[in-house]
Amino acid sequence: MFNHPYLAGLLGNDSVSRYFDAEMDIQAMLSFEAALAEAQGVTGAIPIAAVAPIKTACLELVPDMDRLKSGTANDGVVVPELVRQLKISVSDEHKAYVHFGATSQDVIDTSLMLRLRSCIEIIEETLERVVVQIEQLNEKFGDRQLLGRTRMQQALPITVSHRLANWRTPLTKQLEKLKSVKVALLNVQFGGPVGTLDNFQEAGPKIRSKMSELLGLGDPGGCWHTDRTSIVDFANWLSVLTGVLGKIGKDITLMSINEVKEISLRGGGGSSAMPHKQNPIKAEMLVTLGQFNAMNMSGMHQVLSHENERSGQSWTLEWMLLPQMVMTTSTSLRLAEELLIKIERIGDDNLN
Repeated sequence: MFNHPYLAGLLGNDSVSRYFDAEMDIQAMLSFEAALAEAQGVTGAIPIAAVAPIKTACLELVPDMDRLKSGTANDGVVVPELVRQLKISVSDEHKAYVHFGATSQDVIDTSLMLRLRSCIEIIEETLERVVVQIEQLNEKFGDRQLLGRTRMQQALPITVSHRLANWRTPLTKQLEKLKSVKVALLNVQFGGPVGTLDNFQEAGPKIRSKMSELLGLGDPGGCWHTDRTSIVDFANWLSVLTGVLGKIGKDITLMSINEVKEISLRGGGGSSAMPHKQNPIKAEMLVTLGQFNAMNMSGMHQVLSHENERSGQSWTLEWMLLPQMVMTTSTSLRLAEELLIKIERIGDDNLN
């Protein structure tokens, strides 16, 4: 639905969705292979003469996508076929050092981190703008009054500022939490076949450290093939954020009921049968997207069960769920930003 020919108009976000395209994934995987070769050359794990040819091949490779597709169908991952194609571009003298000592999960996990880093930058910047928009609404309408409601029943008068604080505060908390989430999440993966880096002995940690420097990712100090806690924590951060945005959407939807009229929005959605309607489409979608991420989050908890030293089952489930959660969050923020800017009025100067 995020890339659907017309549903993407409602649910898509091109600035983030491109990071889950095959082209971007392959580019990130090749960045891993280039950094691996350079780090191994610097530390003496492979001949330094092999580094330049491998890096050149990584830059110049035009992958055969049909072969990558059939290779993935056979191997369960794209990396064996990608490496085979990469080796074709490297001389016989150096091709043995392509992907030397690494495993498919090292490549795919690091590719994910490289792409998530860019996605998080976009998400963080949009979230900061949404917080600013709420603060601007507070400056404009904060002193006005609303009728507070508890359990959907009329309660006592409140100010618009009080309701806006209930929108803004959880968002600022999520911004603060993101700092620690990023540190735990955005790390290079390099463990080799079973996560021990035995092929390199004492040089293994040095290679990983150099790779993290080259790729601009953290050095986790070890292998996290089966430790998916940081990824699940990130998914939970996404789910909480979209849940908070869903609360904003639900409030706006209720405030826009004709009989309530506590808010005025410009540019609402039209109806094919009732031309007079101005439907709060973006507010509704904030609720839906929050619910969608909450459902996906239950699946992400299943991702924690990576058996033994590496998993195919839980890992593949992660591929299916996490990109959807990132896309859902980026779309939710886009819609929130578009919605808040269309608010022309909240509350009344005097509550009757």
